[in-house]
Amino acid sequence: MNPSSLTLLLLRIAFLIILWVFVFVIVYALRGDLFGTRAKKLPEAAAGGQASRAPSTPPSSAALAPPPAASPAAAFPAAPQPPPPLEDPEELGSGSEHPLAGLAIDRTGSVPVVPTASGKRTHATVFNASKLVITGGPRTGVEYELTAEPLTIGRSSESGLVIRDDYTSTHHARLMLWNNEWMLQDLDSTNGTYLDGERVTAPAQIPLDTPIKVGMTTFELRR
Repeated sequence: MNPSSLTLLLLRIAFLIILWVFVFVIVYALRGDLFGTRAKKLPEAAAGGQASRAPSTPPSSAALAPPPAASPAAAFPAAPQPPPPLEDPEELGSGSEHPLAGLAIDRTGSVPVVPTASGKRTHATVFNASKLVITGGPRTGVEYELTAEPLTIGRSSESGLVIRDDYTSTHHARLMLWNNEWMLQDLDSTNGTYLDGERVTAPAQIPLDTPIKVGMTTFELRR
């Protein structure tokens, strides 16, 4: 065998050895990534396991004693005392300092009545109020005859009194009779209904010749 052939053979053998070493290194690295390394138990962990297996100290008799039973009085609280009866606002008089004094009470229990700032002015009734007169707004001077039927006010074409402006709701307010007296009710309008300058939050009695404002329109109930 000539020297050139021997050198070529040795190079091939060296190449194969290097190739196999490279393959084993890769296999070993993959094995470590797939299976991980074996965890070693620390001496402190072993000591902790021995301590956990040691018998614990038995609890004292005081800890095993049952809690004292609650007395019947503590288990059942005393019944609350009933509130004192409310006084009749009408019996208190308008000059009383009682918070209920001066409120108008509806004996039928159907419609709450809110007193207005009209003082002693005459309330509009089916007997003394015959018309609705518009005193302010685009339709000033227009009159409507009052009947026993409720009168709805709003932008809807179905309303008895149609008011079309940007401040009036579709169903804004309503005039209705209660015990022959005219009442004003706001129908949850956006900008509110005002009676003699005060916003109406519940059905209120309407005095004669008192301004009622809905949107940009003002009107009164007259004889």
